[in-house]
Amino acid sequence: MFKFVNYTNNMDSNNQLSLADTYKKLLEHAVFNDKEELVKYLSNELSHIWIKAYHLKSSSVGDICIMRHGTFEYIFDDYSSLEFSGGMQKSILPETRVVAVFGLSSPKKIRRDDYRLRGWIGKTEQYFGKEWDKGHFIAHSIGGAVDGIELNVFQQRRDLNRGWSQQGILFRRMENYCFDNPGTLCFNRPIYFDNSFKPSFYEFGILMPDGQLWVEFFDNQI
Repeated sequence: MFKFVNYTNNMDSNNQLSLADTYKKLLEHAVFNDKEELVKYLSNELSHIWIKAYHLKSSSVGDICIMRHGTFEYIFDDYSSLEFSGGMQKSILPETRVVAVFGLSSPKKIRRDDYRLRGWIGKTEQYFGKEWDKGHFIAHSIGGAVDGIELNVFQQRRDLNRGWSQQGILFRRMENYCFDNPGTLCFNRPIYFDNSFKPSFYEFGILMPDGQLWVEFFDNQI
């Protein structure tokens, strides 16, 4: 039976953002002995958990959609299209933003689509400042992309993206684990403190072979 959750570096000391208890209860009810069945179960249940958490933290929510690209599914709040069509009040939440991304790591040698990344919004330092990068919720190295799925791009602290800090080193270690272990269930859940598309925190999780869910919080604020 799979029934453990592991937050080894829980930055959310006040337990205001953490879903640790929810994850624990979810895994305690996972009676599967087969990992493939567990992955299907978690993929279905986690999406509902993340959408509910997003609703609770957001002042306004548009049309929650899910799209698949490669081995990953992207849950996103398509507010901008509703605003454009007149279905929502303007200027409350002007940006379409990601609720969560999850799927199985799929390391492979593919042509990078950095040309699409360069075209996203504009020059990074001009628009965001020198402390920021255009990061990926799911790295190229484990199956993420930009071409065809610009939802995968977000404003990320440069030290996190490039592994220049302790948190950045940890984030890279988790991505490397997914690369070294193809087919690993992993997810990225951004957490927003305002109505922009820039997450204040994000939560990266990996389902380990022993059934533990390794989850870490990363502070994306300057």
